[in-house]
Amino acid sequence: MQSQIVACFLRHLGDCVGSWGKIAGFLRDERDAASSWIARSRVLISCGIILLTVFLAFIFYLRQTAAAGSSHTYLYLEVGGTLLSFCYAANALVRFRGTHDRTALILAFGFVLSGIIETVGYFGLNDALAMGPAALSNIPVGWMVSRTLLAVLLLAALAVDRFMPTARQPSKETAAALLVVALATYLTSAAFFAAPAAPMAHATRILSRPWDLLPAALFLVAAVFFRLRLKNDREKKSEATLFDYSLFIVASLNVICHVAAAFSRQLFDGPFFLAELSKTSSYVVVLSGALLEQARLFEQVRSMAVSDPLTGLANYRRLISVIEAELDRSRRTNRPFSIVLLDMDGLKIINDQYGHLTGSRALVRIGKILRNHSRAIDTAARYGGDEFAVVLPEAGPDIASRVVSRIRERLSTEPEHPALSVSAGVAAFPEDGDTPEKLLGAADRALYAMKHRRGSSSVQNLTRIAACL
Repeated sequence: MQSQIVACFLRHLGDCVGSWGKIAGFLRDERDAASSWIARSRVLISCGIILLTVFLAFIFYLRQTAAAGSSHTYLYLEVGGTLLSFCYAANALVRFRGTHDRTALILAFGFVLSGIIETVGYFGLNDALAMGPAALSNIPVGWMVSRTLLAVLLLAALAVDRFMPTARQPSKETAAALLVVALATYLTSAAFFAAPAAPMAHATRILSRPWDLLPAALFLVAAVFFRLRLKNDREKKSEATLFDYSLFIVASLNVICHVAAAFSRQLFDGPFFLAELSKTSSYVVVLSGALLEQARLFEQVRSMAVSDPLTGLANYRRLISVIEAELDRSRRTNRPFSIVLLDMDGLKIINDQYGHLTGSRALVRIGKILRNHSRAIDTAARYGGDEFAVVLPEAGPDIASRVVSRIRERLSTEPEHPALSVSAGVAAFPEDGDTPEKLLGAADRALYAMKHRRGSSSVQNLTRIAACL
């Protein structure tokens, strides 16, 4: 009895020691993770402080130097930025028709309004400059309205994307976007025109134009939220688009723009043109991001139009196009090519026994084998249902038969369950036909002849087994 008690005590003691060991290991891992996070945070904070110091030093250097631009340079930047914003707006409208991206639609109106307000404000600025040098201390109201409006619309686009449910009718999406833009424009304009005094630049102060800190803060909030959205996309393992990254860069460039403008002593000095260059660069970035994303979407749509969505192989349309191109090429070069038609054996049995998901997975497995065991010049396609086709340029019937044997052998050695097999038929140009219909028909007849032979062989085997019993 005592030995049993001692054994039980030792066993429980061992379990306790093991539990404490696991707890200690867990705490050690958590401590290491926390230390790693703290180290990364310190590095990021240090880098941020260094960049901010360099940026402010550069701004104060521009303030102390005689670096300045002219009103003509300012006009070129304004007109160029407006044209870029118009190009982006046209692209965003096209994008909205295809994707119903409300963020792009709201920002399209925002960039257009911002560009128009700033360009129109330039002509009023020319009249003011004719009155004397004192006008250089005036901050154009159009600048403040347009920049603040764009920042507000960036935040509005984020709020709409997050909190407003997607409508099924594009007209409602467009109406909602127009309503958001109209409200933002009215409230922003009313706030500045109702201000008790016009914004002025005070050359003797460190922050010569504190009014610019308002749009800078709004753009900073937008940059933070766009950064959080990119982080959430990574955590959800969803792919962030180039357009999302471009919006984050746009918000960040506009923060730089208005921080630089806040230190500008007068129009056309160094910090002022740094702000203008940052703003115009943001237009270039958003247009570039939109165009690159548009090109990616176009390529995706083009790929979807010629590929099978389940297996990723070419679809029937692409198959016929390839066969017609091979016919034209073979007629010119007098070289043969072959078509292999394959039919999966027992798909209905797999669906009935294992379920349709397993049946779809079986089709994907066959498609993967066809893709991996085809040459770069070959085209593997899903012919329809459980039938596949492979176009083999410059290959006669003997080469096509070897391809079939290799595919069947690879299927027989697959470890994944259930086991798969295919029946195949081969047709070659020119002996089996000179049109896509004739070639596919010849391959189809050879395919079903093979199925008939395999079926007769199975019946004969079962007969012999029954006779032995």
